Amino acid sequence: MNETRRVLIAADKFKGSLTAVQVAERVTAGLRRVVPGLDVEALPVADGGDGTVDAAVAAGFERREVRVTGPLGDEVTAAFALRGDTAVVEMAEASGLQRLPAGVFAPLTASTYGSGEVLRAALDAGARTIVFGVGGSATTDGGAGMLSALGARLLDADGEPVPPGGGGLAALARTDLSGLDPRLSSVELVLASDVDNPLTGPKGAPAVYGPQKGASPEDVATLDAALAHFATVLETEVGPHAAEYAAAPGAGAAGGIGYGALLLGARFRAGIEVMLDVLGFAPALARASLVITGEGSLDEQTLHGKAPAGVAAAARSAGKPVVAVCGRLALEPAALERAGISRAYPLTSVEPDVARCIADAGPILERVAASIAETHLT
Repeated sequence: MNETRRVLIAADKFKGSLTAVQVAERVTAGLRRVVPGLDVEALPVADGGDGTVDAAVAAGFERREVRVTGPLGDEVTAAFALRGDTAVVEMAEASGLQRLPAGVFAPLTASTYGSGEVLRAALDAGARTIVFGVGGSATTDGGAGMLSALGARLLDADGEPVPPGGGGLAALARTDLSGLDPRLSSVELVLASDVDNPLTGPKGAPAVYGPQKGASPEDVATLDAALAHFATVLETEVGPHAAEYAAAPGAGAAGGIGYGALLLGARFRAGIEVMLDVLGFAPALARASLVITGEGSLDEQTLHGKAPAGVAAAARSAGKPVVAVCGRLALEPAALERAGISRAYPLTSVEPDVARCIADAGPILERVAASIAETHLT
């Protein structure tokens, strides 16, 4: 074995089983079981959804916590990450499905107000660049709550604030964005997402993602009409940009919070590309001779902007070999090869019982990593 061999572990979480940090720890342990003293660099990654702040903290950012408004109006503690004047904000921290009680959904009334409060906290902390990772939301309000928290006024015909949530936007008569936090105009805001849906329509936020948040077909129709109305009313103040942003890729991300971010001047980028830049992936890749990526399920969705596909694409461009670990593998070898992954190692390759793979993911992943070491490092 080449003594200068260095392995870079750049994997996302195994949702419901292991965080990205735990995945890296278990893979490292398994590799070193076979190759003691192996040079391993861990860089947990995320694509903008839940786990994004944790990935930034693992890469050296400082974790900051702030009390904000949860999706149902109760107070929650949300974290963001800060390094120098760059902040990483994850909308799911304040407005994610994880903030709802088990089995409770509020498709018409859940609000992104708390996400706006986290953005404001990042501004207060001196951020000049904010990476805004969106995904895993409990909300479908077009970012209306977020805009309100940042100083916008969304009013009904009586001049009163409209109710929270996407459903409340049906009553919107007038918008006033003049009170938006002036610091927003001098900050670089990057909308980091792995989805490129528009705000409304058959591929819009309510139709595609509403059912995941408990929306019935009637709720989907209500939300779609309310968000379209939101964009129409905004045209009065913002002009044709309001309609252009509604149709833009990423506007429908995280229940339409992408739309609100675009109204604030955000630049839309694929979440994994942004995060690889922020986390310092390029220099880590340059040091590596083998890259191990992965996530809980390697499937068709992985190929459309998920973290392993982004890692593999960057590694392939640099001429570095890539293998993947996963809980479940639903891709053919040819599809993996096209993505730049030479081989995938699912937990089921050493433990056929799926229930045990989920319950004992850590120890089983160590065994998978040991087999990777035997194949690729000895």
